[in-house]
Amino acid sequence: MNIRELLEENPVIAAVKNQEQLQLAVNSEIQIVFVLFGDIVSIKEISKLIKSKNKIGIIHIDLVEGLTNKEVVIRYIKEETEFDGIISTKSQIVKNAIKHNLIAVQRVFIFDTISLNNVKSHIISECDAIEVLPGVIPKVLQIIAKHSNKPVVAGGLIETKEEVIEALKYGATCVSTTRKEIWEM
Repeated sequence: MNIRELLEENPVIAAVKNQEQLQLAVNSEIQIVFVLFGDIVSIKEISKLIKSKNKIGIIHIDLVEGLTNKEVVIRYIKEETEFDGIISTKSQIVKNAIKHNLIAVQRVFIFDTISLNNVKSHIISECDAIEVLPGVIPKVLQIIAKHSNKPVVAGGLIETKEEVIEALKYGATCVSTTRKEIWEM
């Protein structure tokens, strides 16, 4: 299954910031888990837990304590953990993940016209998906979805069912959220 189909079939992604949220996510119906915490010592076990529940684990490596933005980190993720992919704001990390056959999600922050234009000109064409934060700006989601042929994940500040529906309506393929109530929609 390609990443677009995977995201379309799973319109809500659990984004977890701690061990408690991780336990809730792996014991839920959610199929994709974005891991937004951890350190170099704990990520191997985190990945094993996610895989043991037959879920897809994608780690935001910019948020993992002890990791750098070097290619060796991608090799470590690929060879020593059971994560299926990575999220990063760093283009070189995303490119290295692609080279090592990991799902590569490019995370971007949009807060004004300048950042929107910068994102449009710096989207990595090889990435598998683009995560746009905050995900509650319909106009931005629509522009990014039209500008790129990649799946768009709306993340950040998604707190209600209505916001999920609106994000999907305006071009997001799916949403990522830390809100357990949304995971159970």
